[in-house]
Amino acid sequence: MTRAITAWSEIDNGLVPIDDGELFYETAGSGPAVVLLHGGMLDQHMWDEQFSWLVNSGLRAIRYDSRGHGLSSTVAGDYANHDDLCALLDALDVPRAVLVGLSHGSRVAIDAAIAHPDRVTALALAAPGISGRPFTDPFILEHIKEQVAAIGAPDGAERYVEHFLRMWVDGPHRAPSAVHPGLRERMRASAMANVEVHADGLGAGMPLEVGAADRLGEIQVPTVVFDGDLDSTDISANAHAIALTVPGARRVRIPGAGHMVNLENTPLYDHELHAFLSSLDY
Repeated sequence: MTRAITAWSEIDNGLVPIDDGELFYETAGSGPAVVLLHGGMLDQHMWDEQFSWLVNSGLRAIRYDSRGHGLSSTVAGDYANHDDLCALLDALDVPRAVLVGLSHGSRVAIDAAIAHPDRVTALALAAPGISGRPFTDPFILEHIKEQVAAIGAPDGAERYVEHFLRMWVDGPHRAPSAVHPGLRERMRASAMANVEVHADGLGAGMPLEVGAADRLGEIQVPTVVFDGDLDSTDISANAHAIALTVPGARRVRIPGAGHMVNLENTPLYDHELHAFLSSLDY
């Protein structure tokens, strides 16, 4: 699986100061702002394919590594991802933005829409996490248990990442061999890099969240939610809860995809995301 090659030469990047650290970002294009929020244990490059066409669609695309990921600072104390996001928007002089998230990125986007509603234009939530909603799928719970057991073991990093891949790339309905090997290796390399670079941040601080599970009805911006038909029951339940509770929200089921919906059925995801963005009154 190859990454998209950008069709322009000017991509701005840099570091934005936050409490106890910095966030690394990239931005290109002009027009209404769209911020891409990556999944946990990954980094901004999971959006390579979408970053390209967003810029070519007349939008300003912004992506960044969240705290404890990629080229941003390792966690050093308690923090709030939604406040980090607002610090990034402030530094880039962006009053409001569409938030496009996947998994943990969707979780952060939802928290931001509740805690900072004036900064959010719309939400496009893929394979969404929701703060305050516990995992219940036995498949997920078993692999989380195995991840905890791997911490500190001689081969702990490899085992930890493999259980991440089983949960959030393969999913409960497929063996690893059924997943595109290029996708699996791309996600493995990203997760392993995060584990190695940010190991000192494990347990160093806790993310402060808004408890969105009980507050979804407060969201008052256009919202679309995507979930793959091969993902866990927890994610399907989250997508259903958003569609049921957020006023006007629409759910799009992505066939032939697990958790990484933007990278598995990319043509359908891109088509639906482009249609949603085109429908907005910026």
